[in-house]
Amino acid sequence: MFKTFPKGGIHPPENKLTADRPTVILPLPPQVTVPVSQHIGAPATPVVEKGAAVLAGQVIAEAKGFVSTNIHSPVSGKVSKIDTVVDTTGYKQTAVIIDVEGDEWVTTVDRSSALVKEITMTREEIIDRCRQCGLVGMGGATFPTHIKLTVPAGKSCDMVIINGVECEPYLTSDHRLMLEKGAEVLTGATIIMKALGVERAVVGIEANKPDAISHLTELAKEFKGITVQPLKVKYPQGGEKQLIKACTGREVPSGGLPIDVGVVVQNVGTAFAVYEAVQKNKPLVERVVTVTGKSVTNPGNFLVRIGTPVTALIEAAGGMPDDTGKIVNGGPMMGKALAITEVPVTKGTSGILLFPAAASRRAEVLPCIRCGKCSSACAMGLEPWLISVLSEKGMWDTAEKEKITDCMECGACAYTCPAKRPLLDYIRLGKSTVIRMARERITK
Repeated sequence: MFKTFPKGGIHPPENKLTADRPTVILPLPPQVTVPVSQHIGAPATPVVEKGAAVLAGQVIAEAKGFVSTNIHSPVSGKVSKIDTVVDTTGYKQTAVIIDVEGDEWVTTVDRSSALVKEITMTREEIIDRCRQCGLVGMGGATFPTHIKLTVPAGKSCDMVIINGVECEPYLTSDHRLMLEKGAEVLTGATIIMKALGVERAVVGIEANKPDAISHLTELAKEFKGITVQPLKVKYPQGGEKQLIKACTGREVPSGGLPIDVGVVVQNVGTAFAVYEAVQKNKPLVERVVTVTGKSVTNPGNFLVRIGTPVTALIEAAGGMPDDTGKIVNGGPMMGKALAITEVPVTKGTSGILLFPAAASRRAEVLPCIRCGKCSSACAMGLEPWLISVLSEKGMWDTAEKEKITDCMECGACAYTCPAKRPLLDYIRLGKSTVIRMARERITK
């Protein structure tokens, strides 16, 4: 039975152009640029200096504080410099720049492809290994995994949901991972279950991936407590709250978190990274990235080391098309446009999309006619037209009362707006402002 969430949602064209493209290993670049902040929380602190020789898998920046993660060298070589660079967000931050001299790894990493299913670590050891290996959420949020696996005092967890939805148009990196590394993903899910002390896990996959549903359903027969839940195709099904509602019927309260209803959600990419960290002692230094677009000559899914310049990915996909008007980091709905391509791949880079100029131009903004389409599309049950106006007018207190912080920034409202109003732009401004004001109230 195909399930879905009941409130809102849209159906943009899927454009999964690379769904049947097996993952290709991208050659190492001459130089990598490794930002020390690739996660939500405090940036890591560099522990190497210019001229230092490093091995792949070696810690080059240590976590600073609880909400932070270690950063590891993705290659072997020599530290060229530690400098301030522009990252995929468009902001400047500190990065360790390494001249690549080879692919020698620290000896503690098991680089064999043999599947290791037996889990020997304790719950505490699993969480600590995830912390040491610098794991973050691979679905885009980049929240440190070791924190998500630590249930807060007073809370309890009875279920894990593995997010294999990948509802963003164009992106197929998670799809390929489920097909090519399904047993590892399910072993990773079992490890997550052990870390949380739960006996049940559900893998949610949308119906537009029938091969992944079939493959993981068959594999799951060998994994205790894991089932696969096919889901109807509807954006933004991959949102945590929407996925929980679809798979369990539980509703995360306004301002709440999944753990408030006894659930922890992890992306399939995170489950795979957990497997590699716990069973192979391998830090998070590479990931699969979809590079695609309707004019791209060789779109595909590439296994790429962290720190590789986006330009190398574009070249691997056949080069930048002449008609390119915009390059997006992530999916077309929630991704951010890149100002330059000389930026590095990070732990949160799921896709690089190249859009033709004709599809990149913003339409003329017209007056709102109060048609209500944005409200009907909102999966959070908000009134996007209202909180957008409140943000535009700087009415922050009222925007907070209208629950602007519940917005998941999925972009469904702007997609459906016949007046082409920049709803999400104003809502993002308002949301960040309200969150900042709330933090200031707490610290006073």
